Amino acid sequence: MEGLSIKQRFQETLKSVYFPFVAIVVSLLFGSVVILATSSTSPLTAYGHMLKGAFGSIAAFDSTLIKAIPLIFTALSFSLARRSGIINLGAEGQFMMGALAATAVGVATPNLPAIIHLPATLLAGFLGGALFGLITGVLKVKFGASELIITIMLNYIAKELISYFVNGPLMDSASSSYPQSAPMEPSARLYKFIPGLNVHTGLLIALAFIFLYYFFLWKTTAGFDMRVVGFNPSAGAYAGMSIGRSTILALFLAGGLAGLGGCIEIIAVQGRLMMTSFAVPYGFTGIAVALLGNLNPLGVLFSGILFGGLSAGALRMEVMTRDVSSSVAVVIQALIILFIAGRQMFAFKRRYRYRPSSEKRKGKTVVDDATEDESPTVQATAGEGE
Repeated sequence: MEGLSIKQRFQETLKSVYFPFVAIVVSLLFGSVVILATSSTSPLTAYGHMLKGAFGSIAAFDSTLIKAIPLIFTALSFSLARRSGIINLGAEGQFMMGALAATAVGVATPNLPAIIHLPATLLAGFLGGALFGLITGVLKVKFGASELIITIMLNYIAKELISYFVNGPLMDSASSSYPQSAPMEPSARLYKFIPGLNVHTGLLIALAFIFLYYFFLWKTTAGFDMRVVGFNPSAGAYAGMSIGRSTILALFLAGGLAGLGGCIEIIAVQGRLMMTSFAVPYGFTGIAVALLGNLNPLGVLFSGILFGGLSAGALRMEVMTRDVSSSVAVVIQALIILFIAGRQMFAFKRRYRYRPSSEKRKGKTVVDDATEDESPTVQATAGEGE
């Protein structure tokens, strides 16, 4: 929003908040219909329990933050790729590969000091997801393959690789019947950092990467190139920017962010790799978080907390109401994606009205009622010459 007046900046900010707010409200209304149709509980009562379970106490907010951390990483993964003009649907598989690589390092290398073991495990998680993203980037650049198809197919491959390793090379010898890895070494774990709470230091890492996401895209040359190529590849190529390099770098970093999320979920929360480690679709939920946050660093943070709250609050809602399923939260999440994707249905447009032609000849074309979803830059241009 550089070059805009304070009023125009304010209008742009309101516009960026308007669509997510409306999407949330309408999704909750549709969720109310689902609650009424499937239970005898009032939607207000159900949502009240959900709100208390998400933000009603310090313990509830603690649970919300824990559930929000992996979603923030997968949302950053989708956001970075989308800013570069790429739709990364492979965060789910990249998340799994990061968890797998972290498990391999965290389990297979015992007796290392924590100052070496923990950074090595985090790096392995990042690289596990990044290399999976790199496969997509190379195939797209070298062969023109669609990243949508590649990333979706790689998600299935990642799931099968997890199954192979927890049933084979990484299987816990002490548990011959259940497919799971051995526990992570204590030196490779992340722990609580606030007394009395369960939230782990992965939250600090997530906050650091939110800042790095902003710094890289808006304060570095490589990030600027990626945003330009994502917005207009032809203009980027004309300016001498490499579309192929930006694409590969974007998918490498996006995969790394998702992989780091998978790594942190394993070493901080679950403690070992299991087939049930990925019952929650972190990658696809991260898409909703990114879209709701408008691909903005702070937006991703707050929408990640919101979705973490939906997940945490849904459990209390199900327990307290007894007849409202926690799946209602999944329905609300899906509706948010739908309404964010179809955001133009909430754009209320007005007609342009112009002054008489005698004033037009004087160069005084004035827009009395501009379209609400028109950018302030266009509106300012329309009034030039006055």
